[in-house]
Amino acid sequence: MFKIPHHPKAFLTLKRNVRPGLLARTKIVLVLEKKTSDTKSVKQETGLSYASVLHHLHLLEAENIVTRKGKRLYLWELTGAGQQRLTDVRGKI
Repeated sequence: MFKIPHHPKAFLTLKRNVRPGLLARTKIVLVLEKKTSDTKSVKQETGLSYASVLHHLHLLEAENIVTRKGKRLYLWELTGAGQQRLTDVRGKI
């Protein structure tokens, strides 16, 4: 269906999965796979706008794929929920 590989956790069940959203969520999930980060750090590493990153983080939070910790300077991290990769991560995306 899609020509560019997307991270399995980027797919949502409650919303339509369109290419721009999948690309943005894939970038966000890849950053959060490396380390727990705040919204500003995710914005800098992905090159997306702050509003876009926050929007997609809230969508992922509604699906229990990410969770936030802390107060006011929220740190986002991946949960164990969501689809998992079936192949080796190195060099595939």
